Amino acid sequence: MVDVGKWPIFTLLSAQETASIRKACVFGSSANEAIYVTDNDEVFVFGLNYSNCLGTGDNQSTLVPKKLEALCGKKIKSLSYGSGPHVLLSTEDGVVYAWGHNGYSQLGNGTTNQGIAPVQVSTNLLIKQVVEVACGSHHSMALAADGELFAWGFNNCGQVGSGSTANQPTPRKVTNCLHTKRVVSIACGQTSSMAVLDSGEVYGWGYNGNGQLGLGNNGNQLTPVRVAALHGMCVNQIVCGYAHTLALTDEGLLYAWGANTYGQLGTGSKNNLLSPAHIMVEKERVVEIAACHSSHTSAAKTQGGHVYMWGQCRGQSVVLPHLTHFSCTDDVFACFATPAVCWRLLSVEHEDFLTVADSLKKEFDSPETADLKFRIDGKYIHVHKAVLKIRCEHFRSMFQSYWNEDMKEVIEIDQFSYPVYRAFLQYLYTDTVDLPPEDAIGLLDLATSYCENRLKRLCQHIIKRGITVENAFSLFSAAVRYDAEDLEEFCFKFCINHLTEVTQTAAFWQMDGPLLKEFIAKASKCGAFKN
Repeated sequence: MVDVGKWPIFTLLSAQETASIRKACVFGSSANEAIYVTDNDEVFVFGLNYSNCLGTGDNQSTLVPKKLEALCGKKIKSLSYGSGPHVLLSTEDGVVYAWGHNGYSQLGNGTTNQGIAPVQVSTNLLIKQVVEVACGSHHSMALAADGELFAWGFNNCGQVGSGSTANQPTPRKVTNCLHTKRVVSIACGQTSSMAVLDSGEVYGWGYNGNGQLGLGNNGNQLTPVRVAALHGMCVNQIVCGYAHTLALTDEGLLYAWGANTYGQLGTGSKNNLLSPAHIMVEKERVVEIAACHSSHTSAAKTQGGHVYMWGQCRGQSVVLPHLTHFSCTDDVFACFATPAVCWRLLSVEHEDFLTVADSLKKEFDSPETADLKFRIDGKYIHVHKAVLKIRCEHFRSMFQSYWNEDMKEVIEIDQFSYPVYRAFLQYLYTDTVDLPPEDAIGLLDLATSYCENRLKRLCQHIIKRGITVENAFSLFSAAVRYDAEDLEEFCFKFCINHLTEVTQTAAFWQMDGPLLKEFIAKASKCGAFKN
């Protein structure tokens, strides 16, 4: 299942906002923009807003999601983006919308004016039901349900497929050798275009300087040309990186060609390939491939659920497919692509499934399922005997000393405070502690008493992180009392470094007499009281 939280930009959202997401895409030259669709089909955007790519009607960046009213309820089906960036999408009704950078008419509205809000792309598409869209750096394509393909925008290398290098201001049907053929899938590199036919044949056009069209040469093509090297194979998926191409056949065979500066072809070398080469030969059947025109990263998923990545991965050149721990190809781009953009529109399916760890967290202090209660300061905490026995030696020994019939349903605790004991019990369910340093002292005492060494270290970390001039001597005293030598040394050094301030606090003069003498003696030995 896709986890949008793996993309850094989504950490800006609250847990509630994240839980509502059903579709999403991270885009932009630095992965600084995002669009998402909620469970009630509302559309939101946030981020840098470079070239008005958020479509909010202004040029203001935003860390707070803004609703795109024009797209709410439209049921987005396909979405792509360019390098400007410009954004292109189609809805389930087959309507196409575009906005953002438009310096080369890539929005298809016949102008080069920036698109500050989503506008329907109408020329030649009004009577078409568009099922898929794709964007290159500054050109756009739309595939209709009847197999007709339309392209527009920047055309310096022939990527629009019109037979010339003149920019195309509005959608134009890609004809020539595709005129009577049915296209079923499309993809764009930075300045190249690829199409798969219903027969499984592959065609390419546009820039070919790195061999990304797979034609056996590096000459640009102004109209679609068939990739002859794939003759006899039925391709059912094609994806494009910045300047390389991957194709997947119906037999699960993976082919790669084009630029290979970062090893993105997965051949074991960095040599460009002008024709398709079979890769991952010894791996199991491949069921999905992934690449994105803004990166040099490649990924694939096998029938057994294994996800591989290669190419430019966090600055490293990985020249052979590397097995990852990911469960989907999207995670590769979230964690290793540069920039960390999405290679497709994400579909997020929220399941009512909880891991064991999540289930434990959820059931802490739950009266419905608990079989034991602790009462501290008149307040109850509901827990489960089995969990306590599994997680803590203290409770394991305690419960074994009782016969089942003598086991109390309520255990009174009077040697620790309610916040401290609750934090301890919650730690047994979650492995985390969230307490201020002053309360962490009490929890340190409990951890020492119960021989919970890991908890003891966590408490020491909390205390070190929260030490101040006002509480330094109290924390130092606690460290001495609980025999936490590392913490004691840390607090002592803090006190010495802030000696003038801390000796003016009440805590300093209220310190236990022998301990105060010991501190002064130790500080004097360090030369702290020379003056």
